Amino acid sequence: MLNKSHEFLTAVPVTKVEFTDQFWAPRIEANRTTTLPQCFHHCEVTHRIQNFEVAGGLKAGEFEGIYFNDSDLYKVVEGAAYILATYQDPKLETYLDGLIGKFAAAQQEDGYLNTYYTLVEPDKRWSNLPVMHELYCAGHLFEAAVAHYHSTGKQNLLDIATRFADEIDNVFGYNKLVGVPGHEEIELALVKLYQATNEKRYLDLAKFFIDERGKSDRDYAQDHIPIREQSQIVGHAVRAMYLYAGVADVVRYTHDKDLFETMDRIWDDVTLHKMYITGGIGPSAHNEGFTVPYDLPNETAYAETCAAIGMVFWSHRMFLLHGHVKYIDILEQALYNGSISGVSLTGDQFFYVNPLASRGNHHRQPWYGCACCPTNIVRFIPQVGGYFYATSSDAVWVNLYAANRAEISLDNRSIEIIQETDYPWSGHVKLVVRPTHPTTFKLHLRIPEWCAKATAKINQKLIEIPPDDNGYLSLDREWQLGDTIDLEMPMPIDRIISHPKVVADHGYTCLRRGPVVYCLEATDNGGSVRDIALPQNTHLEPHFEEDLLGGVTVLRGKAWRRSPIDWENQLYQTSPLDKETEITAVPYHAWDNREVGPMSVWLPESTILAEAKLKPTIAIEGEPSASFVFNQLDAINDNLMPSGSNDQTIPRFTWWDQRGTSEWISLTFGEPKQISCAEVYWFDDGDRGECRIPESWEVEWYNGTTWQPVTNSSAYGIELDVFNRVSFDAVQTTSIRVTVQLQEGMSGGILEWRLPQ
Repeated sequence: MLNKSHEFLTAVPVTKVEFTDQFWAPRIEANRTTTLPQCFHHCEVTHRIQNFEVAGGLKAGEFEGIYFNDSDLYKVVEGAAYILATYQDPKLETYLDGLIGKFAAAQQEDGYLNTYYTLVEPDKRWSNLPVMHELYCAGHLFEAAVAHYHSTGKQNLLDIATRFADEIDNVFGYNKLVGVPGHEEIELALVKLYQATNEKRYLDLAKFFIDERGKSDRDYAQDHIPIREQSQIVGHAVRAMYLYAGVADVVRYTHDKDLFETMDRIWDDVTLHKMYITGGIGPSAHNEGFTVPYDLPNETAYAETCAAIGMVFWSHRMFLLHGHVKYIDILEQALYNGSISGVSLTGDQFFYVNPLASRGNHHRQPWYGCACCPTNIVRFIPQVGGYFYATSSDAVWVNLYAANRAEISLDNRSIEIIQETDYPWSGHVKLVVRPTHPTTFKLHLRIPEWCAKATAKINQKLIEIPPDDNGYLSLDREWQLGDTIDLEMPMPIDRIISHPKVVADHGYTCLRRGPVVYCLEATDNGGSVRDIALPQNTHLEPHFEEDLLGGVTVLRGKAWRRSPIDWENQLYQTSPLDKETEITAVPYHAWDNREVGPMSVWLPESTILAEAKLKPTIAIEGEPSASFVFNQLDAINDNLMPSGSNDQTIPRFTWWDQRGTSEWISLTFGEPKQISCAEVYWFDDGDRGECRIPESWEVEWYNGTTWQPVTNSSAYGIELDVFNRVSFDAVQTTSIRVTVQLQEGMSGGILEWRLPQ
């Protein structure tokens, strides 16, 4: 409950935490050396930077790109500022000063700054708040300015931000323009600006935008009912996270009881009904957000990278309000899984969407037209140190674990804390406490939800203190220079099951060790994962692999693989025996950093739920090529049985968007094969698209110099929902192909191509 005596916590700033580990330190370095330059490069080549030059009269030209592109550049600048907080880089600082000069040139006399409106619709400022992201862009400018000010001590960007904030304050408010942004962000940014400047008008303006929300029917933007009346999370996931982070910030300074209780209700709705095991949120691509409770599909999960990052932002603020372990548990869940999965280990490829299952057709990209995720990653990674520690009036709170050094100020006392640990691969943490002089304070050590029982020693002496009601091990004593705490948190391999109402996971389990969620990738598991089951009695062992994926703990053991089976012209048949197989599970956050292939987080506990592949034919030995490729070329010989010609749950090959043309697809073998039969399962998406069964087709073989049709062929079928089988005189060849005549105005494709013998 919130009352006047309630004490909120204060985060130890990222500038006071230095990582010395092998998990976060390499990621922060990759962010500095690779992600940041790549983001700035793309901001340059996509004319995000040039827009400011044109708006400022520094260069001739027109606005280019999406109307909210200013925000991406601001986020990259914010990331650069956080990097400067812990790494001196005069060249980077000079580059930022150059960009800030361009921002200043583009800023209008009244303080307004938005390159789209300045260059395209200068007379329509603030005329379309639900759609056009003016306040969203402003918010990211404010965040960048505050980060830059704290990191460098310079006010050049802060001055630009406060001029713009003053103009927004002049325009919006009671008895002024009343409205709220469609994409929230400015609320939390105004609070940051208030914290940096102590200008209370900015806090009041943030509260205004929160209080005015809920006067339309836009649940997509959490604008359907007043915030104080909300109990369920709805709409766009990223917008919700930014909004509720801002609400939590306002609660910190206003002690608003109604908003405080609203945050608790919505928190419960998210974490108990609408969150993935990875900490990802927002299952639906339709609205990039939330649907109904327990709707958590795996392969079609949207789970935007920005949303998981937003979950970290909001969770941290909720912890600072409550001081309870459950908020850091969720923060850690999103941090080690659903957020950093959004960036490759090399720092140059990014996921926008983070599914929990893939058939091998989902991959990171170097950039996106809507580039919110790469530009969020670049500012998020260097902030991670700011989540590790917090203080209250008489206590230091240790929230997360990794090898690091932290300088903490507590009531004018200076305390250094050193962590030595291999977390998240090991649950053993050694903490060295180094106050400048003997001093008494409480040291709260988080005991994670995944840890059934922790033990601790102070200076090698076992202590018998259970975690307190907030889930922290509270050590209240006079601390001497060099006191040590050895915290042991056992990390068994946990088999996780989901609530019975999560239909997608019925009969399935997933693996977690410590905070890390695991998955199976095909590259470690014989080329496929959908046909593997993990019975309850399976024994798995952790193994640290220093040279794999930057150094990770993998899980190894035995499982069962469902045997291939064919069903043509059969209603019943003898069940083939399952095969025992060795499996290797890797951290979910590191998937898709190696060979392309399927991935699954949730595994069936019985092979009856596993996906039976077709019995292989020599087609699987062929290398496919085609006259034109849109979807996955290797889908034609992946041995997956379609449920019908319109099966869009498995990979498919199409010639889209070639229409009414003659096309071909071939298989080439390393040595001659004797072939006398082919089976083709056509893709036809019916009313959903414009791929149809072909008008006609035939099989050709390569005789060493030319292609020629096979002879004495049976009828070439063009039926839906079956394998269309054609037999012909046997040929000895290294290459065979299917040629098609597409229907007029239509394209076409293939789900599976087999060559039985």
